[in-house]
Amino acid sequence: MPRTALAFFALVALLGAGCGAKAKSESKQTQIGWRFVESWSGRGDSQTDSFDIQSGAFRIKWETSRESAPGAGVFRVMVHSGVSSRPITLAVDHTGAGRDIAYVRDDPRPYFLVITSRNIDWSIRVEEAVAGQPY
Repeated sequence: MPRTALAFFALVALLGAGCGAKAKSESKQTQIGWRFVESWSGRGDSQTDSFDIQSGAFRIKWETSRESAPGAGVFRVMVHSGVSSRPITLAVDHTGAGRDIAYVRDDPRPYFLVITSRNIDWSIRVEEAVAGQPY
């Protein structure tokens, strides 16, 4: 076999090995997933039980429906520290029917939510951010 052909095959083998290594390392990068914590639903004001967030990051998936009169539905969610009870952030302030996701980033600790609601049904799902590598 001529030297140029041998060099060509060696180069192709090295490039192929390099591409495979790169693809494998990219698939091992840390990714964020979401772990279910708790959910609540109701109509009117409410305060949730305390829930623990170990990563310091979570999201609130919320939905409002069955507004008693157009424009009359009010929905607010205030996040509080489960340690000191102090307000952390107003995560949701919405009028009318709708749905969205509110993201909260703070220290790892217990939290609870205070819901203020008028003339509308609501549901909330809390999910914690978790870091990991895909299979």
